[in-house]
Amino acid sequence: MNNEPKQLVILSGKGGTGKTSVAAALAHIAAQEMPLSLADADVDASNLDLVLKPQQKEVHEFRSGLLARIDPDTCIACGQCYEGCRFDAIQPGDPYTIDPGACEGCAACSYRCPVNAIVLEEPTVGQWFYSETPYGPLYHAHLFAGADNSGKLVTLVKQHARLRALDDARPLVLVDGPPGIGCPVISAASGASLALLVVEPTPAGIHDLDRVIQTTYHFGVPAILIINKADLSPTRVSEIEAYCAERDIIIAAKLPYDTQVTEAMVQGDPITKAYPQSDISQQLHQAWGIIKESLGLNSI
Repeated sequence: MNNEPKQLVILSGKGGTGKTSVAAALAHIAAQEMPLSLADADVDASNLDLVLKPQQKEVHEFRSGLLARIDPDTCIACGQCYEGCRFDAIQPGDPYTIDPGACEGCAACSYRCPVNAIVLEEPTVGQWFYSETPYGPLYHAHLFAGADNSGKLVTLVKQHARLRALDDARPLVLVDGPPGIGCPVISAASGASLALLVVEPTPAGIHDLDRVIQTTYHFGVPAILIINKADLSPTRVSEIEAYCAERDIIIAAKLPYDTQVTEAMVQGDPITKAYPQSDISQQLHQAWGIIKESLGLNSI
């Protein structure tokens, strides 16, 4: 028997489309029907925790990359490292020092040092967390400003959520993905069963949608769509509908603009919990039915 949980990743071609609000609402709806595990894969600007009322249980350091460090007691100030650095990261002096913001971790300085005064270390570039929410365990993270390897941190967060789902026999992992189409998005979409794309009817909406659709299709992840703030531009919505019709993409919902979404966020709740009778909440419930069917979870 295959106990592998389904993975639903929620993406958008850019930030600010309402992706996290949709993710929080779906977590609230899904948790009423089945146990699930949650991952906030937007490690550069994690904010799913703002609307899920999490209780933080664990904090872990995230180490990645390499950074050179000069031992001041061993350095003989010969300048060999300075001559070999192509990134202007070596600062002359007695002893020489290294600018961590400029160091690329290439180890050229370490190889040139005649007294082995330079070591390469794996720096702490972020943190990841395990928290409990009313809707299931949440794994999320914070990448420090200027740090890289966000794709690696996304993979770590997702993997912990998946393993928790396996351990507890939770049939669904819900992933609030990062915006755009870069490495973090590729990491978030990797292994996903379905991508839910949130788009707004703006002049750039179809362009952003096309970019993220090409990304998910390239990695073999099927996609369905939610149009947010659909009542703001019927013309743009028609363009998005035509785009989806040409590619057999299901539109699971066309959500109206609703200030109650912001009011719910201020309260720290998903819209479906704060205002369950609102039009947007009802449409999100309908969207969940389509998502559940697409994931093959109707029998649960």
